[in-house]
Amino acid sequence: MKKEIVFFILVLLFGLAVSFLVPLTYLSDPVTLAIRLLALNGYIALSIAAIMTPFLKEITLFFRKPFTKVHHYFAAAGLTLITLHPLIVAIQTLNPIILLPNTGSLYLFFFFGGSIALIMIYVAFGAVLLKRKITAYWRPFHALMYAALFFGVIHGNLQGFDLQNVAYKVIYDGLFVAAMAGFALKRWQFYQFRARMKKAAEVKRNGLN
Repeated sequence: MKKEIVFFILVLLFGLAVSFLVPLTYLSDPVTLAIRLLALNGYIALSIAAIMTPFLKEITLFFRKPFTKVHHYFAAAGLTLITLHPLIVAIQTLNPIILLPNTGSLYLFFFFGGSIALIMIYVAFGAVLLKRKITAYWRPFHALMYAALFFGVIHGNLQGFDLQNVAYKVIYDGLFVAAMAGFALKRWQFYQFRARMKKAAEVKRNGLN
C-alpha cells in the first residue's frame, strides 16, 4: 500500500509540475486554463497506462495487486480528463460539431485529430468491457489506444499552443515515443510467448510419438 501511495504521489507531482508550466496569463481565463490542463493531464494518464502494459509481472509484484487494477486507474483517469477537454470546448464555443472528425483536408483531419483520438479511445475502452464476448477480437480493438495517442500528440503539436513550448514538446512527444516502445516490447513478448508455446507443443507431440 505504501508503494502504491508513493507511486501515485510521484505521478501526481509530475502532473502538477507539467501544469505549472502553463503560462500565468491563463490564470485570468479559468475556462481556457481548465481546457488545457484537462488535455495535458489526460494525455499523461493515458500514456502511463499504455507504457506500463509490457511490465505486467513487475507491476503485479511491486504493488501486490492485479496489473489490470493499477492499469485501469490510469486508463479511467485519462478517459475522464480527455473526455471533458473537448466537451468544455464545445460548450464554450456552442459548437458541438468540433466533436466530429473534420475531413475537409488531410491537414484539417490531423489538426482536429483530437476528435478521432477520442472515438478510438472509447472503442478501445468498449473492447475491454466486451472482451468476454469477443475473446478473439478484443485485443486489436483495444490496441487502438496507441493510434489514439498518435492522433492526440499530432493534434497537440498542430493545434495546441502549449506544445509550442520546447519543454512541453519534449515531455509529450517523449511520452508518445515511450508508449510506442512499450507497444513494440509487448508485441515482442507476445511473439516470444507464442514461440515457447509452439516449441512446448512440438516437444510434447514428439514425446507422444
